[in-house]
Order: sequence, then structure tokens, then C-alpha cells
Amino acid sequence: MSEAHTFHPTVLREYDIRGIVGKTLTPADARAVGRSFGTVVVRKGGKTVCVGYDGRLSSPELEEALVEGLVSTGLHVLRIGLGPTPMLYFATRDREAAAGIMITGSHNPPDYNGIKMMLGKGPVYGQQILELGTMAAKADWEQGQGSSEKIDVQDEYVARLLKDYDGTRDLKIAWDAGNGASGEILRRLTAKLPGKHVLLFDDIDGNFPNHHPDPTVEANLVDLKKAVAEHGCDIGIGFDGDGDRIGAIDHKGRVVWGDQLVALYAADVLKSHPGATIIADVKASQALFDEIAKHGGNPLMWKTGHSLLKAKMAETGSPLAGEMSGHIFFADKWYGFDDALYCGVRLVGLVSKLNTTLADLRDGLPDMVNTPETRFQIDEERKFAVVEEVKGRVKASGAKVNDIDGVRVTTDDGWWLLRASNTQDVLVARAESYSQEGLERLKGALIEQLVASGLSAPSFEGGGSH
Repeated sequence: MSEAHTFHPTVLREYDIRGIVGKTLTPADARAVGRSFGTVVVRKGGKTVCVGYDGRLSSPELEEALVEGLVSTGLHVLRIGLGPTPMLYFATRDREAAAGIMITGSHNPPDYNGIKMMLGKGPVYGQQILELGTMAAKADWEQGQGSSEKIDVQDEYVARLLKDYDGTRDLKIAWDAGNGASGEILRRLTAKLPGKHVLLFDDIDGNFPNHHPDPTVEANLVDLKKAVAEHGCDIGIGFDGDGDRIGAIDHKGRVVWGDQLVALYAADVLKSHPGATIIADVKASQALFDEIAKHGGNPLMWKTGHSLLKAKMAETGSPLAGEMSGHIFFADKWYGFDDALYCGVRLVGLVSKLNTTLADLRDGLPDMVNTPETRFQIDEERKFAVVEEVKGRVKASGAKVNDIDGVRVTTDDGWWLLRASNTQDVLVARAESYSQEGLERLKGALIEQLVASGLSAPSFEGGGSH
């Protein structure tokens, strides 16, 4: 029997496996994940697994160790190489593999890396991830003589991305790959996508020399805004480090946020799926849920977390779901996973065929005043307890509460949210109103609750509209 393996306590997370390379995450960890996850796949009767990796400097070495672990359980591994996470999801579906694993640090700093997994058509998360640790601690692993081969799915993936493009006029688009894993696919995609294309930072570089690859933080969109202005582009589109989250800019240089994009996509998707359920997370604007209803859809508010939304989509048969964080999932014509490149193609198609501008579409949405997502440190042991305390008090006061994920309280002014992060020792707060005065009242109510639980008030930066 092989030697057991113990993971650093911070590494096995709610939605993925993540750590600091060389400190909390090493090739030995990747090998153990391969053995544990491979064992799960083998025991479910699976034979083939797809593996990919992102552009981080540590990814090739971790991929090598992961494949070794998988092969030791008797599996056949299809190694798709360097590319975005959604390309791995695509390959797993396209090749009908039993599972897929991606080595990626997503949008985390360069010294981080991690592992995302899918089993069958669904994500691996929560208890399933913790179970891998239990198996490794007992060395409860299958032994077998597996094999691996390198395959290239890039052209097939690009062809599939292009298949659903339904634009009717050419646009000029600026794209920012942020030196992340999408660069090569983006080059191949834009070479065949109609219109004119300006590409920024499409060379894959794990040092991320230009800006942090997280398009949901406005500071990271400065270069994209500049390119849109300089080249007179209709739209700017940015990706995160592993290509599963999208950010967008209109021709006036304004950010179109994740929940606003979902509202625009929903209006389009509901034309071919009348009455369908469209899902968004608890951090999303009330304007999104109102827009879904306005277009005849059934809005469903669900927990934050890409794995949780994917699972809920499959359960409800929803054609579209999205998060404030830019994870957007199409099951309409697509596979139900989050793919920023695909979302980009759909956005360009949408603006092109409607014969309008992204700015006009954005201005057609209700204008809300809101705080950005405000995160503040709290003891890991205390974070869930605070949320429970606040929930108890607001429910006792007769307030209108949604507690699917934390506490979201709706008043005549709008709403405020307090939830515990599943991935960090932080509480997340957000508020949104129809007016600046209303927003101040909502922030006051939220701060009052935090103070009642013995916490100091967070500073809510800004209070801009979107």
C-alpha cells in the first residue's frame, strides 16, 4: 500500500483546491489529488479523464504530478495542454470522458495555483472535495496500470465557440486576455470572428506583467478602456486568468457589470425559452431579477459560487445563470458551464444583431445606486455565527429576509446583504437602492447589525450607480 498523504488544512476549499505554490501546494499534493480523484472515477466505472493547465509558471510541474497520480489508479488520461478552464470543460464533454481536471490559479496572485474538477457533466465541490483529503490520509487508493496521451482540441474548441455566433453586422472589439490562459484561443477565435479586433496582452505569461487578471475589478480594466477609446471600439471584453469570468466595457468606457450582462443575455435567451427559469446569485442587483420577470422569465435567487449555480441549473433545467463575479453559464445552445470566451461571442452577436450599442442596452436597464462588494476580515470561527446572529435579529423584527446564502434584507429603499465567504475568512456586505439617500439608510441598517454583533463597521467605498 502506498504512503498516505496529508494536505495543508487551508488547501481543500468549497469550490476547488487552492494554495501557495511550494508552501501549501506542491507537486506531492497534485499527485495525491490524482490518486484520490482517480480512485473516485475508477470506482464509478470511469476509464478516461481529461487534464488541462493554465499559464502559471508552476502549472506544468503540477500537471505532470497530477497525471502521474491519475495513471497510477489505472485511468487513461487525455492531456489537452495549456489553455483556459472552459476548454478543459469542453474537451471533457466533447470526448465523453468520465471526468476532467484543470490546474489553475484562476484570478489569484501569481504565487498561487489550484485544481478545479468535474465529474461526469457536473462540478466537484463541498463534501466531495473534503472526501479526497480523507482518502489521501488513509491512502485509500486504487492501483492500476493506466496510460496518458497528449491531444490538441484547440481548433475543435474554437470552431464550437464560433458556431453560435449570430451577428448580422461587423463590430470593432477590443479584447484583453490579461496575459492569462485564454490568449492563444483568443487569437484563433478573433481570426475567424467577423468584425475588427484589437487584442491586448494575448501572450500567456504567468508573471501577469501588465495587470492582475480579474476583470471584475475596475482598476484592472484601465488598459481595456483606453484601447476602446483609442481605436473607437464598439465593445471591450476582458477575461480572468483562466478564462471562465468575463468583464465588459461599452463604447463610452463604462463597465457593464456581471449582473447587467446577465440581464441583457436573459432578454435574448427568453425569446427562445419563454417562461424559463433564469438564475442569479444573492449578490446580484434587484434590477436583474425584475428584468428577467419583465421579459417573461422566472427569476431564481441562489447561493453564490460557480459550482452551486451549475448544480442548480442542471436541477431546474435553466438555460442561463450568472454571478455578480462574471461567471456566466449558458445552457442555451451551450453546455451549462462558465465560459468567458463563449460569453464574449454571444455578447458581440447580441449587440450586432440588435442593431444597437452596448451603451444603449446598458442604459435601458434600471439605474440603481449601490455599494461595491465590501469584504472585511473576521475570525474563521466567528464568520458564520455573526451571520446567524444578524439573521435572528432581522427575522424577529419582521423584516423581509432571504436567507438562502447569508442574509439579504429587502426594504422600500432596496436591499442589503451580509454573507460569509466560503473561500476566505471574510464577511461580504453589499447594499443597493433606488436613491443615494436610500442607500445611506440601508448601509446604516447593515452597520447597526454588525455593531450589535460586536464588529466595527466596514468602510463602504463609493456608492456608484450601475
